[in-house]
Amino acid sequence: MAAAPETEQPQQVEPASGLGVLLKAALPSVPVVNQLPGVRKTAPKEFTGLSLTRPPVTVERSAVDAYARVCGFPIKDVAPLTYPHMLAFGLQMAMMSDPAFPAPAIGTVHLENSITQHRPVAIGETLAVTAGVGPSLAHPKGTIYEFTTSIADESGAVVWEETSAYLRRGRGDDDAAYGMSFPEAPAKGLTWKLPDDLGRRYAAVSGDHNPIHLYPLTAKALGFKRQIAHGMWTKARCVAALENRLPDAVRVDVAFKKPVFLPGTVAFGSAALADGWAFSLSNPRSGAPHLAGRTTTLGA
Repeated sequence: MAAAPETEQPQQVEPASGLGVLLKAALPSVPVVNQLPGVRKTAPKEFTGLSLTRPPVTVERSAVDAYARVCGFPIKDVAPLTYPHMLAFGLQMAMMSDPAFPAPAIGTVHLENSITQHRPVAIGETLAVTAGVGPSLAHPKGTIYEFTTSIADESGAVVWEETSAYLRRGRGDDDAAYGMSFPEAPAKGLTWKLPDDLGRRYAAVSGDHNPIHLYPLTAKALGFKRQIAHGMWTKARCVAALENRLPDAVRVDVAFKKPVFLPGTVAFGSAALADGWAFSLSNPRSGAPHLAGRTTTLGA
């Protein structure tokens, strides 16, 4: 994954969430409305990148514990490895909703995610969060936009980083080579039953209220037979299953494959590697992959 280009100075915003942000994100997908000033998107060839930062944010125990319960993490005095994504999600949505960003947020697919934790983030820490996105990259099925996040502590040291790759389907480049590869980690009998309200529960702690995750009716309106689990929930749940085997400094990469329909049952698999773990999430009956991932110990 390539890093977003540097910008002179990220604009500071107060991240927003909820129905207002969702509506703003949906408007560019509505015919006629999507041509209005303030809604019309920039042409991809004209997009050079965006960068935003938020005012310093303190990691609150109540928010972390609520997230941990939904994702299967134990309650600790440090945040789960995937939790800082919550601190940057509002910035990502702000950039996706900006008319300067070429692609509508609705219909853009989260394809891959890579998190690097340099050290655990403690409850009560105050952090600086900056996010950015660069010009599109070629993909066989359309174009890729990589959103990067950097989180630093009060001393200025970067403690957590992330790259999320989003696919906008369309005319692609058959010669483009994009995507991570992963070692196999077949399921070995461990399954999780996921309730139909999982998407709504995760939305409540993450701020991600995309309609495809909430109800059968809202998911069907966007082309799914029923609601699907958030990709970042599936990653978090897998990391929670490995949590007591991961070092403090670690990178966790995943590729999101087929959607997980709710309610449903998924099978988890893991395999030890020389420098970490390979893991997977799949359909226990067909073996169809939902997620492939690996962890890599840093400084080993």
